Amino acid sequence: MNEKWAIVESFTAEAQDEGIRLDKWLTDVLQERDYDVSRNQVQDWLKQGFIQRREYTRRLRSSDLIEPGYEFSVAVPAAQSAEITGESIPLDVVYEDAEVIVINKPRGMVVHPGAGHTTGTMVNALVGRGTQLSNLGGEMRPGVVHRIDKDTSGLLVFAKTDRAYHGLSEQLREHSMTRQYEAICHGLVTHDNGTIDAPVGRDAKNRQRMAVTELGKEAVTHFRVEQRFTRHTFLSLRLETGRTHQIRVHLAYIGHPLAGDPIYGPRHTLPIAGQALHAHTLGFVHPVTKEELVFEAAVPQDMTVLLEGLRQGMW
Repeated sequence: MNEKWAIVESFTAEAQDEGIRLDKWLTDVLQERDYDVSRNQVQDWLKQGFIQRREYTRRLRSSDLIEPGYEFSVAVPAAQSAEITGESIPLDVVYEDAEVIVINKPRGMVVHPGAGHTTGTMVNALVGRGTQLSNLGGEMRPGVVHRIDKDTSGLLVFAKTDRAYHGLSEQLREHSMTRQYEAICHGLVTHDNGTIDAPVGRDAKNRQRMAVTELGKEAVTHFRVEQRFTRHTFLSLRLETGRTHQIRVHLAYIGHPLAGDPIYGPRHTLPIAGQALHAHTLGFVHPVTKEELVFEAAVPQDMTVLLEGLRQGMW
C-alpha cells in the first residue's frame, strides 16, 4: 500500500453510543472529523486490523457492539502528506506558555490541513512560527483539541505538550470547558433565554450536513437574547456539548438560522463572508498549573459593521 498512514486521536464511546454496531459508530465518528470514509471502508480496516481497542487483544469485528468507555485508535490514510509546511502567516495570539497557546482565529481560516486545504491553515501558521505542538491530535491535527468552522471566527486553544492535550481533552469530554459564542440569526427569538436540547448527527439524506436526528448524539446549547432588531436577533450562546456544526444546526432547527450560513440558512442574507458566528469566550483549567483561565475576543469588524447597520435599520 503506497498511502501514508497516521494514528489519529483516540475515540472514546459515550453513554448514548451503547449498543451501536462498531462499524457504524466508527464511520460516524470519522465522518464527524471530516474523514471521507464509507462504512465498507471501515469494515475493511477492521478486517485488516488497522483499528484497535485499548487493552483488548482479540481482532475486532464489524458486528461488535459499543459499550460506554470503550477507547479505540484508528490507522487511517493521512489526508495529505504527513509533512506539514510551515508558513509565515500572522496569528492573533491571545495567550501562550510552555503547555498551551490560545489563538483568536479570523473568519475564513481553516484550523488544520485536510482535503482541499493543504496550506494556509492555523496549524501551518503555528508550525511556521516554530511552535511545538503535541502529536496526539494526529499527524495533520497536531495539538488540535477542538475546532471551529472555517467561516466562524474566535478563540481556540492548542496543546503544545502531550500532558496538555490529555488534560484539555478530558475537560472537553466532561463538558467543563467554557465556550461562549455571539451570533446574529434570522428572525426574532421570542424567549429572552432558553436551552436547545436536541441530538445532532450526520444527515441521512446528505452526509455533508449535520441534522437534529434521533440517532444523533446528545447536543445542548444555551442561549440568551442580547438585542432584537427588525428581522434579526443578536444572541449569546453557550455550548454544553460540542457536536459538529452544533450551534448552526440548533438555530436552524428552531427556525432561526445564522445570518450568512451557506449550508443551514437562506440564500439571501446579510453581507458577511460566512456565518455570523464568533467564539467570544474560552475558559478552562490549565492542565498543568490548575489555574482557571478565561479569555475573551471582541466581535470582529465584519460582525460589528452588521450590528451597527441593524441598529440603524439598514437591513
